[in-house]
Amino acid sequence: MNGPHDTTGRGLPHPRPAVSVRGRATALRTVDGGAAEPRTADHALRRRRPSAVQRKWWTLIAVSVATFMLLLDITVVNVALPSIRKDLGASFTDLQWVFDAYTLSLAALVLTAGSLADRLGRRRTFAAGLVIFSGASLLCGLAPNPTFLNISRAVQGVGGAVMFAVSLALVAQEFPPGRERGTAMGIYGATIGVAVAVGPLIGGALTSSLGWQWIFFLNVPIGVAALVVTYLKLAESRDPNATRIDWAGVAAFSSGLFLLVLALVRGNTDGWGSTLIVALFVGAAVLLAVFVLVEHRVPEPMLPLGLFRRHAFTGVQLAAFAVSSSLFALFLYLTLYLQNYLGLSPFAAGVRYLPITVLSFLVAPVAGALLSRVPARLMLCVGLIAVGAGLLLMGNLQPEDTWTALLAGFLVGGAGVGLINPVIADVAVSVVPKEKSGMAAGVNDTFRQVGIAVGIALWGAIFVGRGSRKVRELAAGTPIAEGARPRELVEAASSGSLPQALAALPEPARAAASAAARAGFLDGLNLVLLLGGLVSLAGAALALWLVREDEIDRQEA
Repeated sequence: MNGPHDTTGRGLPHPRPAVSVRGRATALRTVDGGAAEPRTADHALRRRRPSAVQRKWWTLIAVSVATFMLLLDITVVNVALPSIRKDLGASFTDLQWVFDAYTLSLAALVLTAGSLADRLGRRRTFAAGLVIFSGASLLCGLAPNPTFLNISRAVQGVGGAVMFAVSLALVAQEFPPGRERGTAMGIYGATIGVAVAVGPLIGGALTSSLGWQWIFFLNVPIGVAALVVTYLKLAESRDPNATRIDWAGVAAFSSGLFLLVLALVRGNTDGWGSTLIVALFVGAAVLLAVFVLVEHRVPEPMLPLGLFRRHAFTGVQLAAFAVSSSLFALFLYLTLYLQNYLGLSPFAAGVRYLPITVLSFLVAPVAGALLSRVPARLMLCVGLIAVGAGLLLMGNLQPEDTWTALLAGFLVGGAGVGLINPVIADVAVSVVPKEKSGMAAGVNDTFRQVGIAVGIALWGAIFVGRGSRKVRELAAGTPIAEGARPRELVEAASSGSLPQALAALPEPARAAASAAARAGFLDGLNLVLLLGGLVSLAGAALALWLVREDEIDRQEA
């Protein structure tokens, strides 16, 4: 049987069927005065390659812009909390819910959003998240009271869940494992660093000049720009074997998590042994147990528990939870210290965050470059140790201290955050098959947001409880130590409403009450900084033990 021949007279080529101009093999080029011949595969590849290269970098830009917006919103809100309290008459609990309403929605829905993205298309789902987040941001800026604000924040969390779930999956589908993905994750980590770095400054400047509402209005033009890039430049992708939505799992998980956080937030007010708080804890435990049972039984679970058989997968989730529940959750209380205890303006407080944020920004690209050279477990361990050491260095604050007492901890902790963020982002999607990257990214973001939500509520409960005991000790034998007064004074010192609380006391008792409230604030803050540091160190040990390099896809595509 003859093979393909040339046209020099030694034979004729095999006839080729005609192909429509829409087919893959129809591109023709002319040679020798008009004779047509098929383009070579190399030529076609060269023609396609520029668009593929451009697409992957546009994808990284869109994901980075969305991530920047999400994280900017968190860091910006930090420095605006005292102004929100003043304008809307918010309580200490309201301020906690400004964060927890957002993170609870995000944590409860990010896994579902990942499944939806795999099923409906990642670009389409990502765009929907941008629309929801930007619209909810507008509502936050228009909020007339704390309840409206916190409901809008919950809706904002829905949009955030969608974007968080899809972001890393979009990057993973465009950048092959190995050096290219390490570079992309380094840029992604640097974006996190920039958002954290400029967030307090932008938040402080906007709050001081235009008002806290503009920290939310800022998201609208950024979201529109990201939406345009998404539709014009990103490729659509989906998992052909995508699972159905596990609505029973979503309901059990979100309800259980909500009851747990509500119990932690309300515990000091209603009493830890009260019927309500005990019922909330019991309800949370039952619902979370039901969630685990559902995930074992349904054919297409929201959280495939089998993934946790991979030690590296489990280790990176615990690392994400550790850094989120420690340093990131404690940013709220550090901000209250800077503004309400030390009396700094929003912009001045933002400037004080520069050491921790600049170090995070500078270290993140270096960490990305080291991803293919240094074992992930070592980088995670060192980074979490640095975060834990930073929190321990911030502790033991004294009444005469200024913000510089936090400086050493800010520097060490910032370097740790910059080191671990790219590693967590990379390992989270590199220990599962590519087609499950949306699910893996969703699990990772769930652990991050659960860490922040539970951390804020838990540290708040410990902070207020310890502070109240300190007030009661210092004011023993006086009316200040009676009933709920110690807790009210600590919460007032925390939220910036101590002058109003003191005005309700008799004149002779005000000086003693002010001193006791400030001492209680410091005592509570020092305790949660210590405990947060220990949580981070525990995370470092778990990451070193569980994460193994042979479970991570490091091969170049």
